[in-house]
Amino acid sequence: MTETIKGVIFDLDGVLVDTACLHYKAWKKMADKLNIPFSEKDNEKLKGVSRKDSLDIILNHSGRNFSETEKHQLLLDKNNDYLKLVNQLNENDVLGGVVKLIEELKYKGIRISLGSASKNARLILELTGLYHYFDYIVDGNMVVKAKPAPDVFLTGAELLGLSPSECLVFEDAQSGVQAALTAGMKVVGVGEQALLHQATAVVPDLIGFNIEDYIK
Repeated sequence: MTETIKGVIFDLDGVLVDTACLHYKAWKKMADKLNIPFSEKDNEKLKGVSRKDSLDIILNHSGRNFSETEKHQLLLDKNNDYLKLVNQLNENDVLGGVVKLIEELKYKGIRISLGSASKNARLILELTGLYHYFDYIVDGNMVVKAKPAPDVFLTGAELLGLSPSECLVFEDAQSGVQAALTAGMKVVGVGEQALLHQATAVVPDLIGFNIEDYIK
C-alpha cells in the first residue's frame, strides 16, 4: 500500500461483535407475525443495510402495502425485541482477535473510529467493553445515507482529521466494502472471499491479523 495508514475505521456487526444472529432473531419474529418467509440466508442480504431499508426489503415479500405509520411501529417492535437480546451481551461476545488488534493499533498511535449503520452502536460497545478504545463513533444516528453510500466512512475520516486515503476500513458486508471503496479508502473484508472479493484484501476473521502489512 503506497500511503501510510494513520486511521482505522471498524464496522460493528460481524467485525467486532457478532450481532447478526440477534438481528436475525428479531427480524424473524416480526416476519413470522406477518407470515413473511424469512431465513438466515435472507438475513445475510441485510448486512450493512439500514434498519429502515432492511424493513422495506422484508416487506417487499409480503404482497401487501404498509402505511408509514405501520412501518414505524414495526421498526419500534423489532428494535425493542433486538434490544432485549443486545442487553445480554458482554465482553465474551467480542469476536476473536479484535481486542488484540485494537490494542496494537492504539500502541502504534493509529486513530480509531467506528463506522456503523447501527443506531445501537454505542450501547453495544459499552456492554462489550470496547467503547473506551474509540476516538470517534459514527453510527446510524449521525448519517442520513446508509451504506453503500460512503457517508459513514467519510464522516469518520473527517472526525479523525485524516484524508480517505489515510484510512483503512474493516468490513464484513458487500455494501460496506462498496462504501469504503467509494470513499477512496482501502478495505479489509472480514468473511468469505466470494462475497467480499472487491475488497483490498479478505481475511476469514481477525485472529492473528498482521496490521504491519497495512501501516508501513
